[in-house]
Amino acid sequence: MSSSILVKDLAIQFRVYHNRAPSLKEGFANFLKPNAVSQYEDFFAIKNLTLKIVSGERVGIIGANGAGKSTLLKVLCRIYEPQKGSLIINGKIAPLIEIGAGFHPDFTGRENLFLNGAILGYSKKELLRIEKEIISFAELQNFIDTPVKYYSTGMHLRLGFAIATAVNPDILVLDEMFAGGDSSFIKKATDRMHQLISSANIMVMVSHQLELVESLCTRVVWIDKGEIIADGYPGKIISSYLTSKR
Repeated sequence: MSSSILVKDLAIQFRVYHNRAPSLKEGFANFLKPNAVSQYEDFFAIKNLTLKIVSGERVGIIGANGAGKSTLLKVLCRIYEPQKGSLIINGKIAPLIEIGAGFHPDFTGRENLFLNGAILGYSKKELLRIEKEIISFAELQNFIDTPVKYYSTGMHLRLGFAIATAVNPDILVLDEMFAGGDSSFIKKATDRMHQLISSANIMVMVSHQLELVESLCTRVVWIDKGEIIADGYPGKIISSYLTSKR
């Protein structure tokens, strides 16, 4: 299957309050003041961004903190919907960002497995087929029917990672590399990550580890203030980015 991502004229705007978020009463009172000073400002996390990614590409997104990198990944994973512009994706996405963020604390690990798997787009038939493998990989055989609010951080991350990586995706989306759990699990998780990267039609990743980006990616996109500054060969783009920071 040929996978592709097409982002055209994308814009995502956020509102940042300079003080605490105003109450309804305060907001109404400020609205009535003729010369009231705005307590917030709107800014574009992504601004008129156009990007095309095709099968076979491994794309690294780099930039300073707050540049819009993670926001872009969340748009690709449908966590944020475009406020302006369009997004067309061909292929099934495995989002390895905010692993386990959709877990319900009062549900058991098994219940969250089916809930989170459904959110990721797995059918019930698929989940029944891979349920045992997920539980085994996460090393949670003795705790899978315990509510996740009693899980340690490592257990939580292991289950989320196992669910997100249970099926080889067409498009793999990574926000930094996995880190959590004991050393033996990190080794097992890292090996699976490399297998997924190799088998995916498209890989898109954000990382501050520029050596890792250069080693894994065939193309790098440098973003600043929600706009693309440069796009091309990893070594060249990373070198330009580092030079700009001096």
